[in-house]
Amino acid sequence: MAKDQKKQPRPKAETPKGFRDYFGADVTERKQMLDRIAEVYHRHGFEPLETSAVETVEALGKFLPDVDRPNAGVFAWQEAEVPGGGAGDWLALRYDLTAPLARVAAQFRNDLPSPYRRYAMGPVWRNEKPGPGRFRQFYQCDADTVGSASVAADAEICGMLAAALEHAGIQRGDYLIRINNRKVLNGILEAMGVESGKPADDVLRTIDKFDKVGEQGVRQLLTTGRKDESGAEIEGVGLRPEQADPVIAFLTSKGVDNAATLENLRAAVGASVTGAEGVEELSQISDMLAAMGVGEDRAIIDPSIVRGLGYYTGPVFEAELTFEILDEKGRKRQFGSVAGGGRYDGLVERFTGQKVPATGVSIGVDRLLAALRAKGLMGGTEQGPVVVTVMDRDRMADYYAMASELRAAGIRAEVYLGNPKNFGNQLKYADKRQSPVAIIQGGDEAERGVIQVKDLILGAKIAAEATHEEWKSQPAQTEVPRADLVAEVRRILG
Repeated sequence: MAKDQKKQPRPKAETPKGFRDYFGADVTERKQMLDRIAEVYHRHGFEPLETSAVETVEALGKFLPDVDRPNAGVFAWQEAEVPGGGAGDWLALRYDLTAPLARVAAQFRNDLPSPYRRYAMGPVWRNEKPGPGRFRQFYQCDADTVGSASVAADAEICGMLAAALEHAGIQRGDYLIRINNRKVLNGILEAMGVESGKPADDVLRTIDKFDKVGEQGVRQLLTTGRKDESGAEIEGVGLRPEQADPVIAFLTSKGVDNAATLENLRAAVGASVTGAEGVEELSQISDMLAAMGVGEDRAIIDPSIVRGLGYYTGPVFEAELTFEILDEKGRKRQFGSVAGGGRYDGLVERFTGQKVPATGVSIGVDRLLAALRAKGLMGGTEQGPVVVTVMDRDRMADYYAMASELRAAGIRAEVYLGNPKNFGNQLKYADKRQSPVAIIQGGDEAERGVIQVKDLILGAKIAAEATHEEWKSQPAQTEVPRADLVAEVRRILG
C-alpha cells in the first residue's frame, strides 16, 4: 500500500437526524402499554393485523402531504428496471397505518368478513423536517372498522377508546373524548354560502383556532383579519360579517350537556339537510355511548373539534387528557390530545371504485406513554437481572447452572462475562445493570457447598444512610447453602 494513500475516514457513530434509539425501559414500558390496549381491542372483537413496512407510492395516494409531488413526505425509492424494459415501481416506507389497511381491505375483500374490525401497532416513517419532539420514525396504534356505514361503529370506537385509555392507566376524570361531525361542519358552510375547496378549507382551519383565539378572534380571522400577540397582522379569510354568524353560532353551541348542545346545533345548521343529518348522527352516538356506560364525564359532543385531515366524512373525535403538567419553563398547562380519528368513507374506494365505509382511531403512542410517566404510572427505574459473579474461570459450568436454576424459577439472571480478575468491576457492572442481587461463590464456598448472596439494593441503602454500628448489625451479604439459591433470591426480591 502506498504511504500517501489516504485512510478511509471512520463512520460517525451517531443516529441520523430525526431518528432515535430506544433502550431497555423505553421498549419494555411501550410494550406493556400496547399490550394493555390490545387486550381491550381483542375483547371488543377486533383482530390484529401486521402489514408490510413498505407500500407502493401509488397505494399511499392521498395520504401523502402533497398529492402533486407523490414522493414528498415519504422515504421512497424506485426499483430497478423490470425485465424487458420499463421503469420499476416506486416504493415507500408506510406513512401511517391507515393506507395499508385500505389496501388490505381492497386486496382481500373476498376473504375478510364484513365489517372487518382490525387493530394495528407499529412504526411509521415520514420524510419531514425533524424538530424538538418531532421524529421521522414513530409508533402508531390504530383500531378501525371497515364495511359498516352505521354510526354504531363510530360509537363503538369511542367507547373502546375510553376503555383502552383506562386500561392503559389513565384514570376516569383525567381524560375526555370530544366528538363532532364533519357533516355538521358542511352544513354550517352551506348556511354561510361557502363553496368547497380553498374557501372551505380556510374556514375549517380558522374554526380549529377557536380554543386559542376565542369567539372574537375567530370572527376577525373569518373577516378582515387580526393582530397576533406580537403585533403582526394575520390576513383574514375575507368573509362578510353576516357570513361569519353561522360559524360563531356553531362554535358557541356547546351547552351544559349533550342534549342542550344538540339542540343548539340544530338551530345553527338551519335548513341544511347535510347539517341536520350530522346532528342526528351525533344524537345517536350520544345515546349509544350512554347505553355502553360511557357517560358525559368521559365523552361529550363538542363543536370545536374539527380534525385537519380532509378525508373525514362523518363523525370525528379526539381524546384529550385534562390533567395539568409543568412545561419546560415550569408553567402549568393541560397535557392535551393523545388520540384522534373519525369516519372516512372514501379511502378504500380508490382501489375498488366502490364505496366502502370505514371509521377508526389512532392513539399517539409516545404521547400516551409520556402522559403515563407524567402521572408516575411509568418511568421508574427498571430492575435488572440477578448477576452471577465469576471467581474461577474453570468453573463457568457451575455458574451457568446457577443462572439456569434462577431462570427456570422465573427470575432474570445472567453470568458475568468480563474479566473476572477484578471483583470490584463485577459489582460495578451489576450496579450499572440495576441488578438487585449478586451471587458469589469462590473455591472455598464451593468446597463447603455454600454461596454468598449480596443484596445490592439494601447494600446501597446501608452505605448511604446507616451508621457503622447499623451497618455491622444489618449486613447486606449472607451465606446460604447452595441448594437454597432460588429460595434466598426470592426472599430478597420479595
